Amino acid sequence: MDAAVYASPLIVGGHAIVATENNTVYALDLFTGSKVWERHLGDPVVAATLPCGNISPITGITGTPAADPASRRMYVVAFLKGYHHVLYALSLIDGSVAWQQEIDPAGSTPQVQQLRGALAIGSGFVYVPFGGLFGDCGAYRGYVVAVPLGGGQARVFAVPAGRGASIWAPQGASIGSDGSVYVVTGNAFGSGFGYSDSVLQLSPDLRSVRSYFAPANWPALNAGDVDLGSTGVALIPSIDRAFVIGKEGVGYLLRMGALGGVAGQVASRKVCSGAWGGTAWLASMVFVPCSDGLYAVSVSASSMQVAWHVGRPTLAPPVTAAGALWAIDASTGTLYAFEPATGKSVFSTSIGAANRYSTPAATEGFLVVPAGQKVVAISVAS
Repeated sequence: MDAAVYASPLIVGGHAIVATENNTVYALDLFTGSKVWERHLGDPVVAATLPCGNISPITGITGTPAADPASRRMYVVAFLKGYHHVLYALSLIDGSVAWQQEIDPAGSTPQVQQLRGALAIGSGFVYVPFGGLFGDCGAYRGYVVAVPLGGGQARVFAVPAGRGASIWAPQGASIGSDGSVYVVTGNAFGSGFGYSDSVLQLSPDLRSVRSYFAPANWPALNAGDVDLGSTGVALIPSIDRAFVIGKEGVGYLLRMGALGGVAGQVASRKVCSGAWGGTAWLASMVFVPCSDGLYAVSVSASSMQVAWHVGRPTLAPPVTAAGALWAIDASTGTLYAFEPATGKSVFSTSIGAANRYSTPAATEGFLVVPAGQKVVAISVAS
């Protein structure tokens, strides 16, 4: 690719869609790796011109795009020179731009707002989460922007905490079966709660908070920069529960649709030294990427317990595919596969390089893995 790949690839219609920090989107043939189309969306921001941050030397497309196969379109946000976040609707067929619009919320400071979280589609909208840069510089806030799939007037939810309260986890928003938009916020600066360090259930039009949850110790989390929002929320419909875990490493089991308010969890327990990135789930097991390794947490409607733990990889958002759990160790550029039930290692291979929070994409027979400035396809067919 022409720059680093931070976003997870998408796999749609036999193509692997890959976006780079140079604001370029590629469609690759899934079976051969040959380029089907390429679209450059504009000059990225030179990282040295930002007051803080940890993506360099340029920063462009960082959040994972979203695809809508029914309309044969994909949606991606580019950070453009001059500090503008622009949402593009691209044809999945040839990469042509169907429409584009700037989506920086009124009153925001785009130079210190980062779009790290994945985009999500639901209720006729594409949802875009905003947070701050690494280093917490400037007057950034947590936002969710909803844009109709055909373009048009955007709806905006601003976390009322004021400065901070980012919605920054790479996992992005989770969409409930009723269209509710679930997001998790980070720490805020200043006095008051304002939905900082919280799980929020937003209405599809973002006009109301349907329910929320915050740990009883949210003031301490705020004061210590111990974001609850360092991962997203895993929705587990089979037991009508949601699971969330943050930098403190405490997992919380919540009621979907009635999150419980402050200290309103169904259950909680210490799981690990701290979680970052994004979780995955399969049946009644939630897989958590932590600073001290990968954890599996068995959950029921009323309880949770750690099922197993492996020391590597660390801080590696996992996915499930082909009967295995997959995750990338960025420190060694290694892809691992584990038995979901036991944590037994069943496969590993060097992919050469990786970025923090690099996450594979999966489809029937293939895993597509971001590997620094390239992508690697792994055959998982038996």
